[in-house]
Amino acid sequence: MRQQAVEIIYLKKDGEASRRTIRVVHIDVNKGSLKAYCYMRKAYRVFVLDNILAIAPVSGHFAG
Repeated sequence: MRQQAVEIIYLKKDGEASRRTIRVVHIDVNKGSLKAYCYMRKAYRVFVLDNILAIAPVSGHFAG
């Protein structure tokens, strides 16, 4: 199954906003987090849902 990449604006621990392109792998509502592949870091990362300030689809960018 192919999943579309999305772009997020994420508030980092130091209070700085960061723009990331990610592919969501799993959302854990109970923990308030999501696991995603981060294209900037080229690694899987866990993001806190409350720290995601904005999210938008990335047109024409697919990963799978």
